[in-house]
Amino acid sequence: MATKLYREAIREALIEELDRNPRMFLMGEDIGRYQGTFRVTEGLFQKYGPKRVWDTPISEPGFIAIAIGAAIEGLKPVVEVMTWSFALLAFDQIVNHAAKILYKSGGACAVPMVIRGPAGPGKQLAAQHSHSLEAWLAHSPGLKVVLPSTPADAKGLLKTAIRDNNPVMVIEHPRLYLTKGEVPDGDYTIPFGVADVKRTGRDVTIVTYSRGVQLALNAAEQLAEQGIEVEVIDLRTLIPCDWETVFRSVRKTHRAIALHDDWRFAGFGAEIAAQIQEHAFDYLDAPVMRIAGADVPMPYNKHLEALAVPNEQSVIEAVRQIVA
Repeated sequence: MATKLYREAIREALIEELDRNPRMFLMGEDIGRYQGTFRVTEGLFQKYGPKRVWDTPISEPGFIAIAIGAAIEGLKPVVEVMTWSFALLAFDQIVNHAAKILYKSGGACAVPMVIRGPAGPGKQLAAQHSHSLEAWLAHSPGLKVVLPSTPADAKGLLKTAIRDNNPVMVIEHPRLYLTKGEVPDGDYTIPFGVADVKRTGRDVTIVTYSRGVQLALNAAEQLAEQGIEVEVIDLRTLIPCDWETVFRSVRKTHRAIALHDDWRFAGFGAEIAAQIQEHAFDYLDAPVMRIAGADVPMPYNKHLEALAVPNEQSVIEAVRQIVA
C-alpha cells in the first residue's frame, strides 16, 4: 500500500477507469484547463485531451442533461459538480430523469452515469455552498448514494460506481480532500451495501459516514481512556445500505448514535434511528440519539460555523449521556 491524499485516490480511480473504458469521459465546470476547484482532475486534460475531459459552461441543468443523454446512448459520463449545492439546479434532471428512466422504460433503458463532487460544510463556504444533500438523494428511488470517508474507500467505491449500470451519486466531503490514508496497490473495487466496522466496541454504536467517521474515531480514542468502548460503523453507501451490520452491532452494544453533518431535522440520521427502532428495539437500553448539524443556514463566520456542525466534543458528550 501507498499513503495518498483523498483527492489523489479519486484521481487515480478516474485514470484507471479512463484507461480501462474508452466510452468513459469526464465533464464539469473548470475540470480541464483549470484542473478542478479542489485539484481532483489535475493533469487529466493534458493527459486525455478535450474529447474525454470536457470543460462545461456554468449550467448544471444543461450539462447534467447532456450526461443523461450520453449515458442512455451507451457512453459512460462521469460528471463533477463544483459543489453539490449547485446541483440543486439540476434536481429535475437527476430525480425525474436519471433516477426514473429505467423504471419508465420497463427496464429497457439504463442510465449508467456518475455524478461526483464535494458536499458539506467546509471552511467558511457559507450558506449556499455548504449543503449536505445525501438525505435528499437517498430519498429518490433509482439513485445509488455513496459517501467515502477514507482515500482507500474513495478510490474503491468510485471505481465500483463507474462500473455500475445505474446512476450513482458520489458525495465527497471538502474537508477530506487533503486527508491521507493507505490505498491498496493495483485494481480493486469495494462493493456497495457493505458497511465497514472501523472500530469495535461494547458500550455504544456510532453509525456514521463521510467526515463523521473521523470525528467518531477521534472521540472513541478519548473515551477509551475513560473505559468507554465505542463501536464505529462507516456505512460507506446509503443506497444500498448495510442495515444488518448496524443491527448486529446494536444487538451487542444496546445503544446507538447516528452522526452526520446534515441538518438534524429529516436528515439521514432520522432514517438510521427509525430502522434501529423497527428492527432492533428489543435490544435497546436507551433511545437512539442523533448528532447532527444545527437547523440553520450555514453561517459564514468561522466561529458560528464551528458551532453549527458536530465536533469531537459533541460526540464525546453524547456518548457519555447515553451510557450514563
